[in-house]
Amino acid sequence: MSFVASTPASNHSKTNMQVTALSVVKQRIQVGVPLPFNVRNADKTLLLARGQTVGSQAQLDALFERGALVDMAELQTAAEQALQAPRDQLPRLWSQNMVRVGMALQDAPHEGFTGALDDAAKPVLSLIERDPDLAIFQVLRHEGGAQMAYGARRSVHTAITAYLVAQRLGWEASDMERVFKVALTSNISMLALQGQLSKQTTAPTREQLADLQSHPLRSVQMLALAGVKDPDWLGAVASHHEREDGSGYPSGCTDVSDIASLVRRADVYTSKLASRSQRDALAADQAGRQMFMEDPGHPMTAALVKEFGIYPPGCHVRLKNGALAIVVQRGPTVATPIVACLTNERGVPLPAPVRIETNSASHGVAAIVAERSVNVSITADKLMALVAR
Repeated sequence: MSFVASTPASNHSKTNMQVTALSVVKQRIQVGVPLPFNVRNADKTLLLARGQTVGSQAQLDALFERGALVDMAELQTAAEQALQAPRDQLPRLWSQNMVRVGMALQDAPHEGFTGALDDAAKPVLSLIERDPDLAIFQVLRHEGGAQMAYGARRSVHTAITAYLVAQRLGWEASDMERVFKVALTSNISMLALQGQLSKQTTAPTREQLADLQSHPLRSVQMLALAGVKDPDWLGAVASHHEREDGSGYPSGCTDVSDIASLVRRADVYTSKLASRSQRDALAADQAGRQMFMEDPGHPMTAALVKEFGIYPPGCHVRLKNGALAIVVQRGPTVATPIVACLTNERGVPLPAPVRIETNSASHGVAAIVAERSVNVSITADKLMALVAR
C-alpha cells in the first residue's frame, strides 16, 4: 500500500469537509478491493485515493490506528447521489452512469457480475425516477458517446423505455426493476454483433443470422455462468423475441411472460429510433405510428406511445413561426411540449437557447424535424443542461 502525496486539488474545501473515522465504515472496505472513497489523514489531507487498494489486514488495521478519516459526502451511494444532487449535476451523473452500465455489460460474464450490474443499474433507476423527461432524452439523443459501444447503448435505451412503460402500467417495484435488468441483459451475447451490423452496408451473413436467431438462449447461458439465478429473469431473456401467436423465435412458443413481452416492444421501439449505416433513425412520431400499426390495441404499446408522446424530449421541432427548437420537457398536453428555441423565426441561430412553452398559436409546434435536416450545432453537454434546468 502506498500513500499518495496531498495536492491542492485533493485538499479542496477541507475546512468545510464533514468527516468521520474510517473505522466507522470499515464494513465497506475489503482487502484487495478498490476503495470506494478517498481516505484522509487526521488533518484531512489525502492519504489514499478512491480506487486504490489496501493490500493486507495489517495495513487496514494501521489505517484505523492512525485515525484515518473519510469525507461523509463520499459515503453516499451512487443511487443516493442521483436522488440528492443539484439539478445542474444531473447531466454529468447521467453520462457517468450510462458508461458504468455499458462497462458492466461488456465485461460479462465474470465472477461478481450480478453485483457489478446491480451497482451500475441502481443509480440509473434513481435518475429515471427523479426526472423521466431527462431519461427519455437519453433515448432520443443517444447519449454515452464514444465510451459506450452501440450494442450496450441500445440495451440501456431499451431498459429505460421498458422501465418507464412498466411504471405507467402500474407494475410493482420488483417487476419494474426486473424488467429493467432483463432489457439490459437480453442481448448480452451479441453486443459486438449489434455494433458490427449497425455499421455494415451489406445484408447479414448466414453466420450472423444464425447468431441473431440463437442469441436469446446464448444470453441465458452467459447470465447463468455469471451468477444470475432468478428464474423469471432468465426465462424472460430466453423468450424476449417470442410472440403470443407463436411467430417469434427461437422456439416459437406462445407462453410469453409480461416482462418478456414488454422488453420485446421496448426493443422494437428503440430500434426504430436508432440510426444505422443503411437507414436513418425514424422520427419519434413515425416510430410511435408504426408501433400502433404493427401492434394495434395492445395496452403495452398504447402505454409506450403515451409515455413518449408525439414530441418526446430530445427531438427537434419546427415551430409555427419558423423557429427551430428542441423539446426539453413534456408539456401539459401531448401536443404542447416545453422547447428550447435554437434559432429565431428567420432561422438565424440564437446566441443562447431560449426555453418557451408551445401552447400559444404563434409558438405551437408545426412538425418534427429530421436529425439530418438540423444545421444548428450545439454540444451534447449544453443540450443535456437545457433539459436539466
